[in-house]
Amino acid sequence: MTEQKLPAATRGPSDHTLRDQIVNAAMEYFSHYGFEKTTVSDLARSVGFSKAYIYKFFSSKQEIGEVICASCLTQITQRLNAALEEAPSATEKMQCLFQTLTVAGSELFFRERRLFDIAAAASRDRWSSAERYEAWLRETTVAILREGREAGEFERKTPLDETAAAVYLVLRPYADPVQLQAALDTAKEDASRLAALVLRSLAP
Repeated sequence: MTEQKLPAATRGPSDHTLRDQIVNAAMEYFSHYGFEKTTVSDLARSVGFSKAYIYKFFSSKQEIGEVICASCLTQITQRLNAALEEAPSATEKMQCLFQTLTVAGSELFFRERRLFDIAAAASRDRWSSAERYEAWLRETTVAILREGREAGEFERKTPLDETAAAVYLVLRPYADPVQLQAALDTAKEDASRLAALVLRSLAP
């Protein structure tokens, strides 16, 4: 649903402020009751709006969740990009991809427990924010592999798309909050071991 503007004569907070207010209320409700149990009616009551008024800004509860999820995933991609820029070689970039992805996801989704339900729903139900994030990770994996091949760090006999798909299969459990949760206690060490295994398989 297209966002509707408030009438020009209306005094008070802007549309942007109202949207933020709704999103913040959603975060609070999700933190206490979980994403699945929270309704749009709950959110409306928490901010003193009617349910219909919230639908002026968001077409569904999922759309509110998408805003929150996209913001969280952007934090992870920014952190990964910053770390990858500092890695001087493709080998170190591959190590960094596994390690930083695991640490960033663990800190964001499990220190901020209110975000876990949203991230899990996004992954399970294939929200657009989750699909964009997955596409970005795949593209980043391909870019690292291509850089390593051009530098002579990685083998070049296997088709690039096959190699990238295989590496992503190993990486994916650390990008998926549900799978990451299942091995959270040892995730950092496990990711390091798997990165080392992947790098040995990529050796020329």
